[in-house]
Amino acid sequence: MQDFKHNVVLVGPMGTGKTTIGKLLAKELHFEFKDSDREIEERSGADIPWIFDVEGEQGFRARERMVIEELSNEPEIVVATGGGAVGSEENQYHLSAKGFVVYLHTSVEQQYQRTRKDRKRPLLQNSDPMKVLQNLMAVREPIYRSMADYVISTDQKRPRTVVREIIKALQASPVWMPSSSPKVE
Repeated sequence: MQDFKHNVVLVGPMGTGKTTIGKLLAKELHFEFKDSDREIEERSGADIPWIFDVEGEQGFRARERMVIEELSNEPEIVVATGGGAVGSEENQYHLSAKGFVVYLHTSVEQQYQRTRKDRKRPLLQNSDPMKVLQNLMAVREPIYRSMADYVISTDQKRPRTVVREIIKALQASPVWMPSSSPKVE
């Protein structure tokens, strides 16, 4: 029996446009949009840099695992994940089980341009953020690709163009079927 996927999960490194694209995609699909990082902040009452400062990355990742498990059980949502969410095998399982996983790929150079002035990214608060981005990409890209039902580059593309391409991929997928409505046609 075919297991259908009824959510869309956006994975990829920071600066790929997961939140922007996720909001637009959710609107087109008539789904709710959830950003796992925002969910963590809302539930903890603190922003991510503070959580990293007080609890470290390990504390943040524990919170992230709980949120992702809960989100994976919600029907018909578009989820934008944090770039490192795929580092946990538990998260990989939950994100893939009921979610059509889209890897939003972008070059390290594009990531750097999009994130260089953002002070809310704890992993980039050091003397060589470009090196950090390169190292993170080397570790995480194979995971993003292995989880992905669909891969799309966001370099030099408008968010609406990316959304249209994702919708085409959903329409062509044999595993995509929203739980309470007919398959996207």
